[in-house]
Amino acid sequence: MVHQHGDEHIIPQEQRIHKHGAWLPADHRVQHEWLKTQIEHVDRNPQKELIPVLQDFKQLIEGNSRIYMYFNQMWEEIPLKKPYYKDPTGTKKQIRDYRHMLSVLNHIFTQAPQWTDAAFGVGMVGVPMVGIFDYVMATPSGHAAFLDPEVNKMMKKILNEWGKFLKSPKSAEVLASHKQGWFSEHGTKDLMEVANAPLKTSHRFEDMYVCDPSAKHYGFTSWDDFFTRQLRENVRPVASPENDDVIANACESKVYNIARNAKLRDRFWIKSQPYSVLDMLGQDPLAAQFDGATVYQAFLSALSYHRWHAPVSGRIVRAFVKDGTYFSEPLFEGPAGGYVDGERSQGSSRAGGSGSFGGGDIDTRGISVAQGYLTALATRAVIFIQADNPAIGLMAFVGVGMDEVSTCEITVSVGQHVLKGEQLGMFHFGGSSHCLLFRAGVPVDGFPTPGRQENVPVRSQVAVIKRK
Repeated sequence: MVHQHGDEHIIPQEQRIHKHGAWLPADHRVQHEWLKTQIEHVDRNPQKELIPVLQDFKQLIEGNSRIYMYFNQMWEEIPLKKPYYKDPTGTKKQIRDYRHMLSVLNHIFTQAPQWTDAAFGVGMVGVPMVGIFDYVMATPSGHAAFLDPEVNKMMKKILNEWGKFLKSPKSAEVLASHKQGWFSEHGTKDLMEVANAPLKTSHRFEDMYVCDPSAKHYGFTSWDDFFTRQLRENVRPVASPENDDVIANACESKVYNIARNAKLRDRFWIKSQPYSVLDMLGQDPLAAQFDGATVYQAFLSALSYHRWHAPVSGRIVRAFVKDGTYFSEPLFEGPAGGYVDGERSQGSSRAGGSGSFGGGDIDTRGISVAQGYLTALATRAVIFIQADNPAIGLMAFVGVGMDEVSTCEITVSVGQHVLKGEQLGMFHFGGSSHCLLFRAGVPVDGFPTPGRQENVPVRSQVAVIKRK
């Protein structure tokens, strides 16, 4: 089964990167090839004027001494050794400095994510901005920059602008059957292998999703319209709709972690990434009820369905989007070392000249291994539900955005009663992961085991209440 793009061809071990959710290719060479193509286009063509929002970004960088330092140093801090400093042909560093970064972003903002057909395989970069920031996010200066409130305010502005393009008819051009298209042989094959695997079905795309295969772009009006596509009736039945002891899976997703007795406040930035419930729930007053909670977390694939559904029947008590970071990842993944299980790592001394850190390498798996950390810092949707089942009572759903796929739309309102399996909202332009939180004392069990290869189907059984 294809869990990440390119898994069906032979990937050299040094180029095989595990990325939760397949937002970047399993074969790191595909990501490099994609970025190389963008850079070559920019370098070959006359310098285009930056779009207005990127002009604002440039002004922020150059008009603030602190941010100017961050965006200069982050590129210098990338280690000057494999695999960071050369593209697959061994010719040059990928992105050279913040001015080059802005030029490449300027080009990327004219296209939606598409497939890359390289000599060694085919893959898809689902988060193009992460393709650019992949290494610098883990440098000391990148870590500081992407935690900076002013930088995050600008990132939100930039992503909103790109979001306008991804909702435009022009963005639908990648929804075609050419080699870079989502309905190409490779694209359709991967999409449907991921969709069919959980229930071992053999649906075609048009059998699984609401669309019109006879229409241009299958009837989708934009990239975002495709990404938020709806399932056809009955392809994902609701688990035991009459039994409130059965909890339904809120998202089509792959199990990441199950934690018991999560603390109300904890050190989420250390390598073990313990859940910090108060931070996860946006410091809402209701969070105090979740001290010692059971937390179930699963992540979404770039190829999957991106709408959220109610895990239980009940009343919506609170529903809000908590703004957060967009490209922050913990320091333990970078050459600065950071915190490992609460202790400061000895890895920040510089050695070997400019751009080389003696203390450690950048974790090339990137932000994908920071799923727990993201629950406390990333932009996220928080929905509290008072379950009809008194054995559950108040529970919470958290939809966690990642990188440029941080737009969370809640489609329910406070006071509304929802039935198990009904829609709660959706990620736009993709998604990252989600969590279900149950209060201490709730006898919830039977979660799927982390490590299973296929997604857990949305609306299927994800847990049960154990009656004595």
